[in-house]
Amino acid sequence: MVFYFTSDVVSPPALIYMGLDKFENESLIKWGFPEDVWFHVDNYSSAHVYLRLQKGQTLDSIPLPLLQDCAQLVKSNSIVGNKKNNIDIIYTEWSNLKKTGDMEV
Repeated sequence: MVFYFTSDVVSPPALIYMGLDKFENESLIKWGFPEDVWFHVDNYSSAHVYLRLQKGQTLDSIPLPLLQDCAQLVKSNSIVGNKKNNIDIIYTEWSNLKKTGDMEV
């Protein structure tokens, strides 16, 4: 079951969604949309959080409060990351995600 959230730090509210487990994360990678932005805790296991961009919106035009909402959501859904004070959150357009055969599920 995919979890859906809305962030009202922007108007109109932004759609954010997240997979329940690693199998759902795999499906989200496979079936994402070009306007999705993927967030993950760098170097640690974490949820895959996606932000659906508005029409015409770019990666560079995402407002800082919305980036912070996505970062907090992905950090809070990382078993190790949520216990650390200083972690890096990485994000990229969905189209940049590539899964190869040697990667684990």
